[in-house]
Amino acid sequence: STYYQNPHGTYQESYTTDELEQLRQKFALRLLMVGEEIFGYGKQMPTLLDVGCGEGWFLQYMQNEGFEVSGLDFSKFGVEKHNPKLIPNVTQGDIQLLMQQLIETLIGPIFKSPHQELSHDSARVPLGQEQLAFTTDSFVVKPLFFDGGDIGKIAVLGTVNDLAMAGAQPLYLSVGLIIEEGLPLKDLERILVSMATTAEAAGVQLVTGDTKVVERGSGDGLYINTSGIGSLRAGIAPIHPKAIALGDAILISGDIGRHGLAILAAREDLKLDTDIQSDCRDLSGMVKALLDAGIAIHCLRDLTRGGLASALIEIAETAEVQIVIEETEIPLQPEVEEALELLGFDPLFVANEGCFALFLEAEEASRALEILKRHPEGVDARLIGSVTGSKAQGQVLARTAFGTERLLTRLSGEQLPRI
Repeated sequence: STYYQNPHGTYQESYTTDELEQLRQKFALRLLMVGEEIFGYGKQMPTLLDVGCGEGWFLQYMQNEGFEVSGLDFSKFGVEKHNPKLIPNVTQGDIQLLMQQLIETLIGPIFKSPHQELSHDSARVPLGQEQLAFTTDSFVVKPLFFDGGDIGKIAVLGTVNDLAMAGAQPLYLSVGLIIEEGLPLKDLERILVSMATTAEAAGVQLVTGDTKVVERGSGDGLYINTSGIGSLRAGIAPIHPKAIALGDAILISGDIGRHGLAILAAREDLKLDTDIQSDCRDLSGMVKALLDAGIAIHCLRDLTRGGLASALIEIAETAEVQIVIEETEIPLQPEVEEALELLGFDPLFVANEGCFALFLEAEEASRALEILKRHPEGVDARLIGSVTGSKAQGQVLARTAFGTERLLTRLSGEQLPRI
């Protein structure tokens, strides 16, 4: 949007009385609909957060209706121009960055533990003389079904893959279901069968769980939480961003971008020229093959929310290193690249559910690549870059086909939320 680069170029300088009255009527109707659908007539929600509050007109209306309001936007220009009294109620920033700050400054310190892990996919916890990997994840995928998978398949494989990224052998999963009133039983059964089939194929057991039902309008059909336990091999150094060393090679296990595109196509009912299926798959087999061969893995990360670029940025920040990747070496199916370009998405930031980045000594890269390519899920594995230096705040550079380098930074908002 040009608004963020040129804030005077998008928002109107003024509104007529009629335009403001139309806004007020639209907000009144919206409040009535929300009140009927979720809260019931005459029952007000005491607080409201408007993400992307713009000029603050909705905040103003809801405040006049008795709500305690807060807003979030990339810029305060709109509110400063049109509703300056609301400036104290508006935070300028990105919800993703604020969420990361929330984890690091509030949640983490309160739940402080010697085994707490805020910068990796799983925590390592002791059990007698053994070490276990423990992880949890919640899934709010919309839509529930898409080409190549569904929310149940992702819920199982997402947690299996998080355990694998710690070098663990996944063993047991718990399942928490939050079901919205009105979800068709046939859809629930289809999802549960998918979870059972996926777990059996991955060699894990679904051993405990919980079910809750919420009223209609409080969720998008179904939310799922899965927690997982896996066993860690004795004698294997912790696989973690802090283990990354200068000169490390960076491998990727497969092509990128398919999952995010499949979700978008299903959500928006896009008619693509080719059938794009999610890459949702079990990564633990490839990790096991690498460890069985004695490959000394420094770090693993599955490239889910935020894609390859976000994963590398997080790793670089944690390890305090500079990473350089070669864009021309990143595997990307031509039809996926074409569709994402047409839709305005950067493939490096599009979510995946079936590939990971691997950091290891450069001398081991060729052998690791050969092992991955022998695996049916790793035929598209590539060497895509290296760790080139130390950097206090971390840095990721992408070298383009023209030989220039572009700095990869955290997304200002999620390209495709709820994947």
